[in-house]
Amino acid sequence: MENHFTITISDDHGVKQYNLHHFVKKAILYASMFLGFIAFVATMTILYLNYEVEAIDVKRMAMQKSYKEIEQKNRELNDNMNATAEVLLAKKEELQRVSQSLSDIETLIGLAPVEEMTLQERVDIAKLSSEDMATLLQFIPSGSPVRFEGIGGNFGRRIHPITNKIEYHAGTDMKAEMNTAVNATADGIVEFAGPDGKSGYGNLIILQHNYGFKTYFAHLNKIVIKSGQFIKKGDLIAYSGNTGLTSGPHLHYEVKFMARVVNPIWFIKWDALNYKEIFEKENEIPWQSLIKATAHIKVPIPTQAQPLSQSARP
Repeated sequence: MENHFTITISDDHGVKQYNLHHFVKKAILYASMFLGFIAFVATMTILYLNYEVEAIDVKRMAMQKSYKEIEQKNRELNDNMNATAEVLLAKKEELQRVSQSLSDIETLIGLAPVEEMTLQERVDIAKLSSEDMATLLQFIPSGSPVRFEGIGGNFGRRIHPITNKIEYHAGTDMKAEMNTAVNATADGIVEFAGPDGKSGYGNLIILQHNYGFKTYFAHLNKIVIKSGQFIKKGDLIAYSGNTGLTSGPHLHYEVKFMARVVNPIWFIKWDALNYKEIFEKENEIPWQSLIKATAHIKVPIPTQAQPLSQSARP
């Protein structure tokens, strides 16, 4: 009986005994130990896998967070790129407008831009030419001496409205109501300011300008400057009136070059918009010499002339 052992089982039906061999006992023991080992390994594997799954889940969440951050940065970068593109487009359109405006100015002052020139080079050249233009317009009579309301009497031969005789009208009669402000049309010095009883001009102002030019303002009601006074273009010099030999209030305006009368209308209409036209209208004046003589002179703040309506332009 050494190689056997007995298993006793009790139940409601009685007691039963089973005799088992020791080999079976060892087999059961080994099987139990194996199953225990398998259970331990399985448990440890499950625990390790759970740990790995949790670690992977942590990494996945970190990657999702990083992905969302990258998405947000990409959206911000895309927004910045779109905003930059809009700014660049606006700047491009602005440069095109500037270039077109510069082309208009170049055409106005007679420049022919070279294709290889940069925009800055074109601006510099246009600036020099516009400065020369501003100098001439400052020192030589240009623009209207009164608010332009039209012409009442033209330059040249006509029938005098008072004497009814044919005469040579040396100036232009500009429409102006009583006491309309009269302004100097160029820098200069007052040669004469007062009543003139010889020519029918009434109250008269004569301004002497640079380079042989003079301007006459006649039939004035009130003079506000004195002889010998230096005058800047645009300064108030008098108020229009009806003095002297005249049929009604207006301003008689004359322009002379080297004691020779010239047609004032071209000087009245002379400004930056039709800068070159006067060179053709008054071709007896040595314009090229004047331009060379004034090329070294720069006017810091040019004076703006009285504005003309579109209908008043040539």
